[in-house]
Amino acid sequence: MTTLVSETGVGPLLRGWRERRRVSQLELAIRADSSARHISFIETGRSRPSEEMILRLAEHLDIPVREQNALLVAGGFAPRYSETSFDDPSMGAVREGLQQLLHGYEPYPAIIVDGTYNVVAANLGMTRLLDGVAEHLLTPPLNGMRITLHPEGLAPSIRNFREWRGHLLHQMERQMALARSEALRKVYEEVVAYPLPETGDDPEDGEAAPQSSHPFALPLVIEQNGRVLTFISSISTFNTPMDVTVAELAIETLLPADPATVDYLRSLTS
Repeated sequence: MTTLVSETGVGPLLRGWRERRRVSQLELAIRADSSARHISFIETGRSRPSEEMILRLAEHLDIPVREQNALLVAGGFAPRYSETSFDDPSMGAVREGLQQLLHGYEPYPAIIVDGTYNVVAANLGMTRLLDGVAEHLLTPPLNGMRITLHPEGLAPSIRNFREWRGHLLHQMERQMALARSEALRKVYEEVVAYPLPETGDDPEDGEAAPQSSHPFALPLVIEQNGRVLTFISSISTFNTPMDVTVAELAIETLLPADPATVDYLRSLTS
C-alpha cells in the first residue's frame, strides 16, 4: 500500500493534520513544549523542523506511523518505521501469537485484516459464517469488506444489512480521513457501488427485520441454516507499533449477543 507524499513540504502536511485534529497552534505548541510562533513558522515553511520535532508533533497529533514516515520524507529525512511483510520470518512471533489468539476465541468468530481489509487470518468460527458465499469472493486475496457487502457474499443473509452496511462504510470513511491510502479508497469506491441485495430489512418491504435490542452497540444479525445469529463486533489493534504492517493489523472478534447464538456455536464444537 503506497502513501502519497505531498510536494508542498512537511509544513502544510503538519498543518493539515493539526486542523484535522482540531488543535490550535497554541495548544499544539504547549503539548510539544514549543511556541505558537515556531509552529506557525514550520507550517508556513519559514522554519525547517528537525527529525525530532516532526516525530514529536506527530506523536501529539496522533498521526499513524505510515503517515509519520510520509512526514519525515517530506521533511527530507529517511522513514523511521519499517514495513515488513507479514510472511517475513521476523514476523514469526507475531503470527504465532495471533494464531493462538484466534484459536483461543473458538468457537466464536474472529478475523485479522490489514489496512485495506485484506484477510490475514481467520479462525474456524469465522469460516463457518461463510457458507453460501460465492467462490470468487473466497479466492485470495480475500477482502473482508467485499465478502460482507457483495450481493453474492454475506449481504443477503444479514438481517439488518442496511444498518450494518452504513456502519462499515462510515468506518472506512473515518479511516480514509486519517490515512491518505489510495488502495483503501479503491476498495471503498468498489464496495459502496455494490447493488443492495433484497433483504428483509428494506423499509419498503412488507416485513422488516427485527430492530436491535442491544442499545449499547449495533449488532450484526445474520441468518444461517435457518437460524438467526446475533453478534457484537469488537476491534483490537497493537499498542505502540514500530512497524507499519503491525500498526495496520486489526483483530475483529464477534461476541455472541444472546444465549441462542452461544448455544448454537458451542454445539458445533461438540
